[in-house]
Amino acid sequence: MKFTISPRGSMSLLSQLEIERLQQSSDKQLYRLFRNCCLAVLNAGSKTDSSEEIFNKYEDFDVSVVKSERGIQLELINPPAEAFVDGKLIVGMQELVEAVLRDILFTGETYNSQTLDSADTHTLTHVVFDILRNAQIVQPNLDPNVIVCWGGHSINEVEYKYTKEVGYQMGLRALNICTGCGPGAMKGPMKGATIGHAKQRISDGRYLGFTEPGIIAAEPPNPIVNELVILPDIEKRLEAFIRCAHGIVVFPGGVGTAEELLYLLGILMHPENKRQVLPVVLTGPASSAGYFDAIDDFIVATLGEAARELYTIIIDDPVAVAKAMKDAARDVKEYRREVGDSYCFNWTLHIEEPFQRPFIPTHDNVRNLNLFRNQEPQLLASALRRAFSSIVAGNVKDEGIRAIRKYGPFEIHGERDMMRKLDVLLRAFVEQGRMKLPGTVYHPCYRVITD
Repeated sequence: MKFTISPRGSMSLLSQLEIERLQQSSDKQLYRLFRNCCLAVLNAGSKTDSSEEIFNKYEDFDVSVVKSERGIQLELINPPAEAFVDGKLIVGMQELVEAVLRDILFTGETYNSQTLDSADTHTLTHVVFDILRNAQIVQPNLDPNVIVCWGGHSINEVEYKYTKEVGYQMGLRALNICTGCGPGAMKGPMKGATIGHAKQRISDGRYLGFTEPGIIAAEPPNPIVNELVILPDIEKRLEAFIRCAHGIVVFPGGVGTAEELLYLLGILMHPENKRQVLPVVLTGPASSAGYFDAIDDFIVATLGEAARELYTIIIDDPVAVAKAMKDAARDVKEYRREVGDSYCFNWTLHIEEPFQRPFIPTHDNVRNLNLFRNQEPQLLASALRRAFSSIVAGNVKDEGIRAIRKYGPFEIHGERDMMRKLDVLLRAFVEQGRMKLPGTVYHPCYRVITD
């Protein structure tokens, strides 16, 4: 089956060089990235969180850039049938495909791997800003109102309904939502906010989704996302989250959520960020109180009491969470005005290089992580973040799944007491079904060395 779509706006006009780079014959790496991301967004709504499973299922999928008298067309070959209604591509799906075209082409043309590898910390922040600016995410004319919501793709029904209620309460207060754009706790707040915005007759609600090529197939954008951005890697995705956020809400989740929280805490714990105003709330229904107790205990045991002071835990009170985020947006506005920083991008936030350099989760790199307390707490947070990131890769990313199948589980070494606490936390994630989608038998991709 073949379907042809015509991109709109600036994406309808590409140069000959740009077209050639996106064709299979000229730049296989860029083409493969473009093809896989297109397949991922066309597969939105699938009941799997395995990139490998999706890529294997649609091995015969292809996409071609075709020159025409009116610009270009995209020819989709054997795409997922669910992306079409009565033979026509769903409008939201076409917008997501165009976002893929925009981001993959812009990043590939502007920032090749050699440029990124040699860039210093200030340049890497500029890269994040430039990608967001090109996608028209950073809008200086808007007041602070973007609330980043983190949480797991595999959560139970009670937790999912709670995320929707929190999103609804935030929507009623004219707050916009930014998530990792997938299912579960990423979809719930957006879905709730759409109702809150509708009741307040807000017709331009923003539902921002930040993703990256390694995760997009396992967590394809949910249908509510209306501003999708594909960052080059997880580190730039995380930096985009916190530089765009005017408040952060953390719902129940698994290793990916723990990775995000550790990244955030590691940055906020740096002395240069002591004056930063970025409120963080951890929240869930009453049944999830034990989950947050476990997360809180692990953070204090590894990073110390100072880390606990950077967040507030609110259990079973969506209204209180929404009010806290509304107050947060107001506080952020006052702080940014005081220091002369942008409302739409937090330039004054200090982020050190370990939080920006991509971590490649090979077996050797995971084995050699410095998971000992004889270092600054923010550096330990960075190392712990990488440990959780490696488990995410082994759980859902195509290259991670293949590496585990070939070489066996990742081995995580470190200080004995810390490893025991990590093992307890990870076992709880497994028992609570937070590693994979419900109904999936989970085989751990890691082994924590506790002896």
